[in-house]
Amino acid sequence: MRRRLARALARPLALAAAASAISVASSAPVAADSVVIGGFPVDVSESPWTVALSSRDRFGGTRAGQFCGGVAVGRSTVLTAAHCLDKEVLGVAPERVHDLKVITGRTDLLSDRSGREIAVRRSWVNPAYDGVSNFGDYAVLTLAEPLPAGSVIGMAADGDPAYAVGEVATVYGWGDTSGAGEYPNSLRAARVHVLSDELCEDAYPGGSDGTYEAESMLCAGERGGGRDACQGDSGGPLVARGRLIGLVSWGIGCGRAGSPGVYMRVSDIMRTLGWTRA
Repeated sequence: MRRRLARALARPLALAAAASAISVASSAPVAADSVVIGGFPVDVSESPWTVALSSRDRFGGTRAGQFCGGVAVGRSTVLTAAHCLDKEVLGVAPERVHDLKVITGRTDLLSDRSGREIAVRRSWVNPAYDGVSNFGDYAVLTLAEPLPAGSVIGMAADGDPAYAVGEVATVYGWGDTSGAGEYPNSLRAARVHVLSDELCEDAYPGGSDGTYEAESMLCAGERGGGRDACQGDSGGPLVARGRLIGLVSWGIGCGRAGSPGVYMRVSDIMRTLGWTRA
């Protein structure tokens, strides 16, 4: 999610290149059962549209250079978070990252050599993205080679019941599992609930913590905390009823009560880009 790199503030949930050794301190303890946070291991075959963004040049060879997540919405099209391609995260402008790749079909990033590593041919970052308010936090990657047809997930358009408050959703990623800089080698998932816009509007009314904007954002997590996305999960998928409803974006801390995760609302991305139902 997007939480600023100092965890006490709204976090970008990408990994910063300057912190590629990756030891991120949490400003508050996470729920004791938090293990994504409060999650469980999952094989990538169960979510083949979940991909890892990789640059060994910027993030080293450990865990294949993973620094963000993404989701395949077309055979050559991947959605991710705009802040994943920010200079604050990459250390350089994205066009200068010559080994930017998408890793698909790989569960374990440390020891597994299955799946494919596909070069990113072109990256488009939403020009309306605002790193202060967190508005418009999405980007589109075009791959140099197509993915298999079964590696694509459908997107939920406006009015889809998958967005209903109380709906059970699943978030996927290779990010921090504790809120204290513990990064797994293998893909994990966590089940969360779609929460009301009012709850996130109260949690994030504006200012340095970011601003929740219901039309373009989606609120998900647990009222009592304990299950959430975290650092390194940015750009990854939030899925309900078998359809993509959100991209991991931002929030405060990881798994904190009263500070649910904020996701980019996929229906708004579709509308803005003129995409029809997948």
